Amino acid sequence: MSADLARRYREVRAHTVALCAPLAVEDHVPQPVADVSPPKWHLGHTTWFFETMILGVHASDFRTFDPRYGFVFNSYYESQGARVVRAERGGLSRPTVAEVHAYRAHVDAAMTQLLAQPLAPAVAALVELGLQHEQQHQELLLTDLKYILGVNPLAPAYATEATGAVDVTAEHAAVTAPAAWASWPGGMCDIGHAGAGFAFDNEAPRHPVLVPACALRTTLVSNREYLAFIADGGYQRHALWHAEGLDWVRANQIEAPLYWRRDDGATAGWRHVTLAGLVELVLDAPVTHLSYYEAFAFAQWAEARLPTEFEWEAVAPQLPWGVRWEWTESAYKPYPGFRAAPGAVGEYNGKFMVNQQVLRGASFATPPGHARLTYRNFFHPPSRWQYTGLRLAKS
Repeated sequence: MSADLARRYREVRAHTVALCAPLAVEDHVPQPVADVSPPKWHLGHTTWFFETMILGVHASDFRTFDPRYGFVFNSYYESQGARVVRAERGGLSRPTVAEVHAYRAHVDAAMTQLLAQPLAPAVAALVELGLQHEQQHQELLLTDLKYILGVNPLAPAYATEATGAVDVTAEHAAVTAPAAWASWPGGMCDIGHAGAGFAFDNEAPRHPVLVPACALRTTLVSNREYLAFIADGGYQRHALWHAEGLDWVRANQIEAPLYWRRDDGATAGWRHVTLAGLVELVLDAPVTHLSYYEAFAFAQWAEARLPTEFEWEAVAPQLPWGVRWEWTESAYKPYPGFRAAPGAVGEYNGKFMVNQQVLRGASFATPPGHARLTYRNFFHPPSRWQYTGLRLAKS
């Protein structure tokens, strides 16, 4: 088991570095908005997790790389002490990118030594949690750097073709499958993770839920469909929106998904920012970078609705999914019987179970092997820098 874990450790850690390979040094530092963390910070924080949660506790001869780094790279763990305010991560020119990579090498060497020994099950579970945590940050890294590059007036490309870490040409690939509906007949359905394999604590405990009869569309809403919503005055029709959503639209002068740019010279009248730079909108690609507010309003306009996360899990084995995170109508709450783990890792998910909506599925940016049917992602309703789209449901 330790050998498999050691192999996975090497692969996951190398993938993070590979994602940063196309970047200039200057790309590692900016933080245009509070939600976006600099790539340099992601490189350091994922390393801090292994150093603090595993090596500092379970490796008796481990030497901390730099005691000051805990203040810089702690994210939100109150039990681990004070830290740089999240919105100020982009103000740190030091440590340098080279120093952060040296930090990674130091921790990787110590983890290699630890993983060469037999591990207690609890320690192995912590290592697996660290790897899953880093895979989460790999997705965040891609979406954060897209925002960093996307708000730059030069609209620079992250890459123009497939790299060793990600195929940017697949980001907005067209979907040509005809729309259909997959149904659930109604009845009790076991929801959540159980048995072998990794899952985050918010995916458990598995429990029965009465899911009424419903149907979910087999295809995600496309850019073409969303253009029709815009053309029909979707952003101005107050009856389609939650009051809070309409306030958000008006306050921020929202008229389209994030990264869309009006361009009369484009075929559809719009271009959008992608990891490959500013390109024409692909009409049959799934729409992305929507807030929950926008997803809800579109569903109202389409005379449908968003699925609950329980409907999604009941029907999802019949669906193609994984291209966009899909907004659901479910608030992010604990499952019955949920208990946060003791210690620092107990701060991982439970304390965020308020004022957020659940998203299901995965996205173009999700690392291979990280998606699963029971995964519960969650964001605040206005969030849209992630690869977020929607699937329609009906009763």
